[in-house]
Amino acid sequence: MDNVTFKTLSLQTQTPKTITHPLNIAVAGTGYVGLVSGVCLAHRGHHVTCVDIDVMKVTMMQQGISPIYEQDLEELMYLNKDRLTYTTDYKSAYKNADAILIGVGTPEQPDGSANLSYIATVARQIAETVEKDCLVVVKSTVPVGTNDKVEQFIEDFLPRDGENDNLGKHKKIKVEVASNPEFLAQGTAVRDTLEAARIIIGTDSKTAEETLMKVYEPFGLPIVSVSRTSAEMIKYSSNDFLALKISYMNDIANLCELVGADIQDVAKGMGFDSRIGSKFLNAGIGYGGSCFPKDTKALDYLAKQNGYELRTVKAAIDVNKDQKILLYRKACQRLITFNGLKVAVLGLTFKPGTDDLREAPSLENVPLLLEQGADIYAYDPVGIDNFKKAFPETGIQNEREYGKGSIKYVESIEEALQGANVCFIFTEWGEVKAVKPDDYKRLMRTPLVYDGRNIYGVEDMKESGVKYYSIGRK
Repeated sequence: MDNVTFKTLSLQTQTPKTITHPLNIAVAGTGYVGLVSGVCLAHRGHHVTCVDIDVMKVTMMQQGISPIYEQDLEELMYLNKDRLTYTTDYKSAYKNADAILIGVGTPEQPDGSANLSYIATVARQIAETVEKDCLVVVKSTVPVGTNDKVEQFIEDFLPRDGENDNLGKHKKIKVEVASNPEFLAQGTAVRDTLEAARIIIGTDSKTAEETLMKVYEPFGLPIVSVSRTSAEMIKYSSNDFLALKISYMNDIANLCELVGADIQDVAKGMGFDSRIGSKFLNAGIGYGGSCFPKDTKALDYLAKQNGYELRTVKAAIDVNKDQKILLYRKACQRLITFNGLKVAVLGLTFKPGTDDLREAPSLENVPLLLEQGADIYAYDPVGIDNFKKAFPETGIQNEREYGKGSIKYVESIEEALQGANVCFIFTEWGEVKAVKPDDYKRLMRTPLVYDGRNIYGVEDMKESGVKYYSIGRK
């Protein structure tokens, strides 16, 4: 990586920051939260050790290669390589750390609750490894009250004062736990970390608060200091509010179609109201990704466990579930069958700028199309390799492994559209938005387009001779 050149960073600050008293920080987990947090902390001057159990991922990072697709991340890894260490050896990483950030996954369980087993594993490793007082910072999204449990869990596994082992007697070590939820969006995670609107820290002691203040002092961003439980609730409440906003607009879009209004006009008029704002008003085929689906279900579950029903959050979940297959249902109303039809699928990831497929609409629609016998030609600029893990390429008209249909992955939009009978747009990649209405008419056998992201003007598609279906517009 020594002779590597990069594109100009999209961030205002390209030079790593030097601070007077850098901390030694360990980060457990190198997914979106852990790796981005660790690299950005190093960029602001701290010495950071990133820990992961995956040897292949660690080897990649040691070579300067990011295991996740994220704008600016590899560039910052290179710029801060002297302050970054990547390892599978958690013992060496944790034992003398001033702060240990936990950024491991908390995946959704079948009942909607969060799986905290990875948090528990790291907490026990910390307790059995640390050799001095330190602060454990939970960045993972966890149910309200989890930080209290983590602190108690660590306390339970810390060696007792004066207890003997092969190295001699243990001295009493104090480990405190703080909540520091992240608010990054995939595709803009580095910018969201370095240029955040605010940093939320949740602590239950002055010492923990002061340590976190030192961690984030070089960021020069507003810091909101609250209790641990309030910090946990801020994370869920923020994400669920945005999910509510999306589902509300999708619900209104569906009504717009029935009464003849245009959802884009409606959103434009609403967006000028400062009380509402213009963000998250775009109607489409629902939200996906690693946060909104999981966090809405987790908060719904938490409410039920406490004898309360969050009716608004439950409605957002229900609307989103139906919205994801709205285009498929529209297509079924027009077509007798998909059997034997060439179906172009443009976009597989849940949004542009990431290779993440979690809760992507494509994962709901592709199986339905395959079951109906569609011959799918799928295009995505970065998501194909991940999608193949769920749906290996079957080849067209050869052995069909999924229902009666087949799937082929293509390297260009033109190949996907050539001779196609139907086109579904699931992700608004720039490459997809660059396709002109006339291109659909020219390339497709039947210019029938179902657009889940409202990329095109209705009249533009009509004038080009394309039969066009979108969300919330006639």
